[in-house]
Amino acid sequence: MTISVSQQQGRVPVTVINIEGRLDGQNYQDLINKGRELYSAGTRDVLLDLTNLSYISSAGMVAFHNIALLLRGETPPNPEQGWSAYRSMGRGAIEGGLEEHFKLFNPQPEVNRILDMVGFNTIFEIFTDMDQAIKSF
Repeated sequence: MTISVSQQQGRVPVTVINIEGRLDGQNYQDLINKGRELYSAGTRDVLLDLTNLSYISSAGMVAFHNIALLLRGETPPNPEQGWSAYRSMGRGAIEGGLEEHFKLFNPQPEVNRILDMVGFNTIFEIFTDMDQAIKSF
């Protein structure tokens, strides 16, 4: 997986994280670490560009949830806790509704199918138009 970062300006500054390749148990911690690094540098609104993401596993979904909690100002669960971290995603969705500071852009059909299957479309706004995505923050 390759991670690149760019900035866009809407009503607020938006950090766009582009991930290419596969997001799975071998590399999900890299995405979490990038999210922590950006948050520490002052990032508060993230659009995750999934245009070039070909595969996502449950570990990748834990990474998404982890960054979303961080951007909410909450302490994310330790992803090394495995399924307990994964199960906490459902509680966050019920308690918080749609995430305001973490949104998804242009998932490919296979990735989108997985996101829908696990209910991430009820947690994260998903956009296919970059301008609309940036303006939504």
